[in-house]
Amino acid sequence: QLRRLFGNSVPPFPPKFYLAMTEAMAEDRRARLEQYLQNVTLDSNITNSDVFISFFQKLQQDTFQIETRRASLDVHLADGSSIRLDIQTSDTAEKILEVMSYKMGLSRELIGYFSLFFIQDHSDGALSVVKKVAEFELPYVSLQTMKELHCKLGIRKWYMDPSLDTLLMHCRASIKLLYLQAIQEIERNWVKPTEEEMQELEFLQKTENKVKFLELAREMQFYGYTRLDPCICDYPEVGCSADVYVGNNEINCYIKLPTNQTKEVSFKINRLRCWQVTFLGAGKDGEEETLELRFEYRDSDKWQWIVFYTKQAFLLSSCLKKIISEQMMKASKEGQEM
Repeated sequence: QLRRLFGNSVPPFPPKFYLAMTEAMAEDRRARLEQYLQNVTLDSNITNSDVFISFFQKLQQDTFQIETRRASLDVHLADGSSIRLDIQTSDTAEKILEVMSYKMGLSRELIGYFSLFFIQDHSDGALSVVKKVAEFELPYVSLQTMKELHCKLGIRKWYMDPSLDTLLMHCRASIKLLYLQAIQEIERNWVKPTEEEMQELEFLQKTENKVKFLELAREMQFYGYTRLDPCICDYPEVGCSADVYVGNNEINCYIKLPTNQTKEVSFKINRLRCWQVTFLGAGKDGEEETLELRFEYRDSDKWQWIVFYTKQAFLLSSCLKKIISEQMMKASKEGQEM
């Protein structure tokens, strides 16, 4: 900076002038770099560029020493079945999704309503959606690095507004995907029908009336939401456990208080100003890495930070971004019509 101001009249600093970074300085730099890289991937002009994609392709392959070659990859549907694809190990998620869609007969204009996800099935019947696969990510490479988590690659719908279902009702393949996912989420207790609704759903399932089944499911609590694994939050008190559902313009939480009472809280997206994901480091004794997502929220005309400690922080961040982008598109469309 001095040379830019005063030119070559400023002598170079002797080597002893430079000081090593303290641990606090290094941590601050790491946090800022982490935040910068997260912000970079939010810009579609960057992530869709050939330079960015080719750079990350090479980076992923070099890091895990996987050469480009032909391979097979299983993409799982919500009913547990899978479709095997012939791919290159260097194929991006975007390309694999296109191949998968073609093989299923999914209309090209509907591909954007679906995405690939890394998923875990637990022995107790619980379902974990670990993260959404980024378009520039190499699923084959990522799966090799996640073997200890026993993840599989799955296809799921990728929008947070349940009313968008109606745009997919003219394609048999998209109806099938929505139908299988709805059944899965009802069975795994993500969606919460009443006893009467459950009886009607069972009848529609027996008669294979997929469209009516989806119409009824859309009226149920938490349909179209993404459910996170139980996690820890600092609201209303530090150390509370929470079941988190995100969708339909809210983060809905069932929070267990220190008194063992359960409190339902809804954080509305239009009261959320910003959020950030932070990597807190590897856990002790081989435990999983720890992530946090914190967001600034206006409650009773006062801004405060709400923190969730969850390994699915990046998934939650992706859901929030998707909700906001859908709101913006809807507002833009309404403005054009007016």
